[in-house]
Amino acid sequence: MGDFEAEAAALMVAEELRAAGTPERAGREKRYLKSDLAFFGVTVPETRRVVRTAWRGYPRLSRAESVAWAMALWNEPVHERRMAAVEILTLAVPRLDAADLAVVERLLRSSGTWALVDGLAANVAGGIALHEAAAWPAVDGWAADADFWVRRSALLALLRGIRAGRPDLARFTRYAEPMLSETEFFIRKAIGWVLREISRRDPSWVVTFTERHVSRMSGVTFREAVRRLPAEEAERLRLLRGRHGSETLKEAP
Repeated sequence: MGDFEAEAAALMVAEELRAAGTPERAGREKRYLKSDLAFFGVTVPETRRVVRTAWRGYPRLSRAESVAWAMALWNEPVHERRMAAVEILTLAVPRLDAADLAVVERLLRSSGTWALVDGLAANVAGGIALHEAAAWPAVDGWAADADFWVRRSALLALLRGIRAGRPDLARFTRYAEPMLSETEFFIRKAIGWVLREISRRDPSWVVTFTERHVSRMSGVTFREAVRRLPAEEAERLRLLRGRHGSETLKEAP
């Protein structure tokens, strides 16, 4: 890896983050995220600034060096170090490939919070899959995983393609339909989030999907799905959902 030392680079970033934090914010964030990790108490924008400044100091990092740097940060149980690891991997996405999803999956399984999972899924896994079609079989496997954070990650990995104007609607349907009956909030929210993003460019597709599944959608999924739809369509779907709810009550013993 030449002159680059992943542990030294991780320590440099960690020390800058520690200096930028406050005990008061650390306590608030720890309580808010209900996390067992230690916290420096650094804002997300400041964490990103520190990482991007450090990243510019190593303009010719290889794929392996980038991953090693991220792992050196992640290996200490400190929230901001792990946030910094996610940022390193996000910046490294153009040089990562499908094989790196094995590392991403390990990190997803040890995250335990949306604050780490969502960036890994949407930005890193989604970014890799956008330029590496060979990544999709791994993400497809996540959609049926026993760990709900990993299932959520399969859904959120679709966001990069949607935002780039390359939505994979068939894959979303394949992932989301079996998950519609789940009771886990973070799955319900993710389905709705993806539908909301699709609706920015293709509201008619979201209207059709929502109409077809309105009786199976949780409240949070439905609210997110209709949030960006034209007002008339959103209201029509709300009325349709209300009728389905009334019918369900009438049929209940």
